[in-house]
Amino acid sequence: MTPDLLLPFAGTAPDFATPPLWCGRGSTVIGRTTLGAEAWLGDEAVIRGDGHDVIAGDRLWLGARATLHIAQDMYPCILGDRVTVGRDACVHACTVGDDCVIEDDVVVLDGTVIEDGVLVEAGSTVFPRSVLPAGFVCAGSPAVPVRRLAPSELAARASRLREAASPPPPPGDARDDPASVFVARTARLRGAVRLEAGASVFFGCDLAAGAGPIAVGANANVQDNCALHAAGAGLEIARDTTLGHNVRTADGRIGPRSLVGIGSRLAPGTVVEEDVLVAAGTVTQPGQRLETGWLWGGRPARALARLDEGKREMMRRIVQQYAGYGRAYRKAQDSLAKARPGS
Repeated sequence: MTPDLLLPFAGTAPDFATPPLWCGRGSTVIGRTTLGAEAWLGDEAVIRGDGHDVIAGDRLWLGARATLHIAQDMYPCILGDRVTVGRDACVHACTVGDDCVIEDDVVVLDGTVIEDGVLVEAGSTVFPRSVLPAGFVCAGSPAVPVRRLAPSELAARASRLREAASPPPPPGDARDDPASVFVARTARLRGAVRLEAGASVFFGCDLAAGAGPIAVGANANVQDNCALHAAGAGLEIARDTTLGHNVRTADGRIGPRSLVGIGSRLAPGTVVEEDVLVAAGTVTQPGQRLETGWLWGGRPARALARLDEGKREMMRRIVQQYAGYGRAYRKAQDSLAKARPGS
């Protein structure tokens, strides 16, 4: 089998030791990616080797809406043999050893080393440059060792995740967006979703405008496997704003020039004011307001520090970088469609 979307990046195409055992609906593999034998990719799973390498050993199992990604020109994403990654988890720019289990909704951040035979429990956030030692169960935010693994526990947890693979969701609506907009072919946009010039919606995203609309502002980027579900008043994402990988949010507003970090969960009614940085793995309370000019983090979210110019520059750089990704991937998708027989 092959992934639903297989794209080169900067002239480099993914390489597979053997064809994957399974590639779910909307699965995406890109660029400098090398996978070992017998990989299993769930629905909307995304592997992005753009700007550095993604290397995984034999028998990788990647759950539905899980993301593997790199830090451009800084950190690769390297996984050993027999690694299991749960649903809606994001493993970002780090190193994972053999026989590890990363459960559902986990976020692993840049520069981390997870040694062999580690279990990271569901919902944990592994802070940047952490080291999780071999043979331990790790949990929390930040994730830390909490106890030694019991015999056979790791295999049992891996089996549980694999058996719980979710069925494919219904297909999304067809759309006719402006020429400057990028919508990944494996993203699903349903209902009243409006994308302004330069906006980008990446691989595996699910934007569902139910009772209320979703508006994505100019040059805003919604990164891989985000889930945006508006069920009431609607959701507005203002211009020049970033939603990192695997963010979940509902009705509310995210102001201009803000960044919502990887794996964050914004409860219904959350208002993120302009010029706000939300740390990875943050969880807000319903109706919470995140005031302008601050770094927010924690569960529940709280103001941690005033933003300095260094963080603001980082936020601007990500917007520019993802605008470039959007242009490149739109061109690649268009070329792929033209190359298909009958297209």
